[in-house]
Amino acid sequence: MRALLLVALALLAGCGDLPQPFRGNPGLQARRLAAPPAYRIAVPAPDAALLPDAASTDFAVALAEALDASDVPAVAGPPAPLDWRLTVTADREGASVVPSYVIRDAEDRPMGQARGRPVPLPAWAASAPATLREVAARDAPAVVALLGRGEAARAASVTVPFNGSGGPPRVRFAGVRGAPGDGNTSLAARMREMLPGRGLVVQDGAEGAAFGLSGEVTMAPAPNGQQRVEIVWTVTRRDGADLGRAVQLNEVPPGTLRGLWGDVAYVVAQEASAAVRDIIANAGGLGEEAARRRESRPREPAAAAAPPRN
Repeated sequence: MRALLLVALALLAGCGDLPQPFRGNPGLQARRLAAPPAYRIAVPAPDAALLPDAASTDFAVALAEALDASDVPAVAGPPAPLDWRLTVTADREGASVVPSYVIRDAEDRPMGQARGRPVPLPAWAASAPATLREVAARDAPAVVALLGRGEAARAASVTVPFNGSGGPPRVRFAGVRGAPGDGNTSLAARMREMLPGRGLVVQDGAEGAAFGLSGEVTMAPAPNGQQRVEIVWTVTRRDGADLGRAVQLNEVPPGTLRGLWGDVAYVVAQEASAAVRDIIANAGGLGEEAARRRESRPREPAAAAAPPRN
């Protein structure tokens, strides 16, 4: 199997609308910029809130919008590696339903809990979008208040230098999912080996990390009896901004990767780790001097992969 083809999305990241705070001569003030906000709240669709699936999604969206309107960075959906998370549950109490909200940090530690105001059972059961928006707007201040208390306030006040001036950029690697065979394990292991050689410090936890990285593999049927392999590496920063994605594509005979990935994982990680470094550098994450060194260094030729061992 030849090396998976690296699509140029990552290399084009610097040509789009990505923030580039260190391009040109931004002056002293720009050089003092601290990290982006220390957290973003992700609001997954709740599965224990006594709501149907569609209404759960609507409620998550309504909560994220209400929090965002209160100047709390929030997004509906699964958390990125450095996101905090708002978990929503609901309990029936007599003729009412009472929502409860728990904020967890990126390490899954509870930062606080709040109870919403009771909602009449018929109104909650009907799950009308207008009702869900009303409940979200009404309970959002209680959630916002959690961020101003105790450990949440202390943790949120910690900033991480964005340009790596305090040392190499620290990346929280959330691993790989979706791959057949031992792909998740092999790809993750090879990426952990490769990234330090690209000037990045890899860690499992979120504490002190300025960037997040995750990988996802998708397999799908392709023409001529082949199987399409797509590997997406997503780089985010602490405020949840999606800095860029490196996409690797290829078509292989069905079942080729259902066992051991072997040298294929090595070559995939070799190419993808360079793209991850470029995404972070294009966003200013390596600092000016490191970026200049990267630009002056000749790009490594792509290596050929041996057939995977099954």
